[in-house]
Amino acid sequence: MIVLDSSFIIGFHNERDAHHGSALALMEQFLAGRWGRGLLLEYVFMEVTSVLLMRRDLATAERVGQVLLQAQELQFVPCSDFFSETLRTFVGQAGTRLSFTDAAISYVAQQRAEGLVLSFDDEFRKIPGLHLAQ
Repeated sequence: MIVLDSSFIIGFHNERDAHHGSALALMEQFLAGRWGRGLLLEYVFMEVTSVLLMRRDLATAERVGQVLLQAQELQFVPCSDFFSETLRTFVGQAGTRLSFTDAAISYVAQQRAEGLVLSFDDEFRKIPGLHLAQ
Protein backbone atom coordinates (compact mmCIF):
# COMPACT_ATOMS: atom_id res chain seq x y z
CA MET A 1 0.00 0.00 0.00
CA ILE A 2 0.97 3.61 -0.53
CA VAL A 3 -0.54 6.89 0.68
CA LEU A 4 -1.26 9.43 -2.06
CA ASP A 5 -0.53 13.10 -1.40
CA SER A 6 -2.28 16.07 -2.95
CA SER A 7 0.86 17.23 -4.76
CA PHE A 8 0.95 13.99 -6.76
CA ILE A 9 -2.76 13.94 -7.61
CA ILE A 10 -2.86 17.63 -8.53
CA GLY A 11 0.33 17.28 -10.57
CA PHE A 12 -1.24 14.45 -12.52
CA HIS A 13 -4.56 16.17 -13.20
CA ASN A 14 -3.26 19.70 -13.88
CA GLU A 15 -1.26 19.93 -17.11
CA ARG A 16 0.05 23.33 -16.01
CA ASP A 17 1.56 21.95 -12.79
CA ALA A 18 5.38 21.91 -12.56
CA HIS A 19 5.28 18.21 -11.59
CA HIS A 20 2.89 17.09 -14.35
CA GLY A 21 5.48 15.11 -16.33
CA SER A 22 6.82 13.33 -13.26
CA ALA A 23 3.29 12.65 -12.05
CA LEU A 24 2.42 10.99 -15.36
CA ALA A 25 5.39 8.62 -15.03
CA LEU A 26 4.63 7.83 -11.40
CA MET A 27 0.93 7.27 -12.16
CA GLU A 28 1.88 4.73 -14.79
CA GLN A 29 3.89 2.81 -12.17
CA PHE A 30 1.10 3.12 -9.61
CA LEU A 31 -1.55 1.82 -12.02
CA ALA A 32 0.75 -1.08 -12.93
CA GLY A 33 0.61 -2.09 -9.26
CA ARG A 34 4.18 -1.29 -8.29
CA TRP A 35 3.21 -0.15 -4.77
CA GLY A 36 -0.11 -1.93 -4.36
CA ARG A 37 -3.36 -0.21 -3.56
CA GLY A 38 -3.39 3.52 -2.86
CA LEU A 39 -4.79 5.07 0.29
CA LEU A 40 -6.72 8.29 -0.37
CA LEU A 41 -7.23 10.22 2.85
CA GLU A 42 -10.39 12.27 3.23
CA TYR A 43 -8.20 15.32 3.95
CA VAL A 44 -6.28 14.79 0.70
CA PHE A 45 -9.54 14.53 -1.26
CA MET A 46 -10.68 17.83 0.26
CA GLU A 47 -7.33 19.50 -0.52
CA VAL A 48 -7.22 18.23 -4.12
CA THR A 49 -10.72 19.34 -5.01
CA SER A 50 -10.22 22.74 -3.35
CA VAL A 51 -6.91 23.41 -5.10
CA LEU A 52 -8.26 22.32 -8.48
CA LEU A 53 -11.25 24.61 -8.00
CA MET A 54 -8.91 27.54 -7.34
CA ARG A 55 -6.32 26.76 -10.03
CA ARG A 56 -8.68 25.42 -12.70
CA ASP A 57 -12.47 25.44 -12.28
CA LEU A 58 -15.39 23.70 -10.59
CA ALA A 59 -15.91 21.28 -13.47
CA THR A 60 -12.32 20.03 -13.20
CA ALA A 61 -12.55 19.72 -9.41
CA GLU A 62 -15.81 17.79 -9.66
CA ARG A 63 -14.54 15.50 -12.44
CA VAL A 64 -11.33 14.65 -10.58
CA GLY A 65 -13.28 14.14 -7.35
CA GLN A 66 -15.54 11.60 -9.05
CA VAL A 67 -12.57 9.81 -10.63
CA LEU A 68 -10.88 9.52 -7.24
CA LEU A 69 -13.97 8.24 -5.46
CA GLN A 70 -14.67 5.63 -8.15
CA ALA A 71 -11.09 4.41 -8.69
CA GLN A 72 -10.75 0.70 -7.91
CA GLU A 73 -7.03 1.25 -7.24
CA LEU A 74 -7.81 3.50 -4.26
CA GLN A 75 -9.18 2.92 -0.80
CA PHE A 76 -10.90 5.98 0.66
CA VAL A 77 -9.78 6.61 4.26
CA PRO A 78 -12.08 8.70 6.49
CA CYS A 79 -9.96 10.79 8.84
CA SER A 80 -12.15 11.24 11.92
CA ASP A 81 -10.97 7.93 13.43
CA PHE A 82 -7.40 9.18 13.74
CA PHE A 83 -7.94 12.89 14.26
CA SER A 84 -6.31 12.81 17.73
CA GLU A 85 -3.23 11.01 16.42
CA THR A 86 -2.98 13.49 13.55
CA LEU A 87 -3.22 16.40 15.95
CA ARG A 88 -0.44 14.90 18.11
CA THR A 89 1.73 14.44 15.02
CA PHE A 90 1.01 18.00 13.88
CA VAL A 91 1.76 19.74 17.18
CA GLY A 92 4.65 17.43 18.05
CA GLN A 93 6.63 17.91 14.86
CA ALA A 94 10.17 19.17 15.18
CA GLY A 95 12.33 20.23 12.26
CA THR A 96 9.47 19.96 9.76
CA ARG A 97 6.65 22.18 8.55
CA LEU A 98 3.90 19.66 7.87
CA SER A 99 0.40 20.89 7.19
CA PHE A 100 -2.36 19.16 9.14
CA THR A 101 -3.12 17.06 6.06
CA ASP A 102 0.55 16.10 5.77
CA ALA A 103 0.59 15.12 9.44
CA ALA A 104 -2.33 12.77 8.71
CA ILE A 105 -0.47 11.35 5.70
CA SER A 106 2.60 10.79 7.86
CA TYR A 107 0.60 8.99 10.53
CA VAL A 108 -1.34 6.75 8.12
CA ALA A 109 1.73 5.96 6.02
CA GLN A 110 3.57 4.74 9.11
CA GLN A 111 0.58 2.77 10.37
CA ARG A 112 -0.75 1.21 7.16
CA ALA A 113 1.69 1.65 4.27
CA GLU A 114 5.15 0.85 5.65
CA GLY A 115 5.96 4.56 5.45
CA LEU A 116 5.44 4.81 1.68
CA VAL A 117 4.09 8.10 0.29
CA LEU A 118 3.49 9.19 -3.31
CA SER A 119 4.28 12.91 -3.15
CA PHE A 120 6.46 15.72 -4.45
CA ASP A 121 6.68 17.32 -1.00
CA ASP A 122 10.26 17.08 0.27
CA GLU A 123 9.12 17.73 3.87
CA PHE A 124 8.24 14.03 4.05
CA ARG A 125 11.92 13.14 3.52
CA LYS A 126 12.72 14.72 6.90
CA ILE A 127 10.53 12.22 8.78
CA PRO A 128 12.24 9.02 9.93
CA GLY A 129 10.42 5.98 8.61
CA LEU A 130 8.80 7.71 5.63
CA HIS A 131 9.87 7.08 2.04
CA LEU A 132 8.81 8.89 -1.10
CA ALA A 133 8.02 6.66 -4.07
CA GLN A 134 10.38 7.19 -6.97
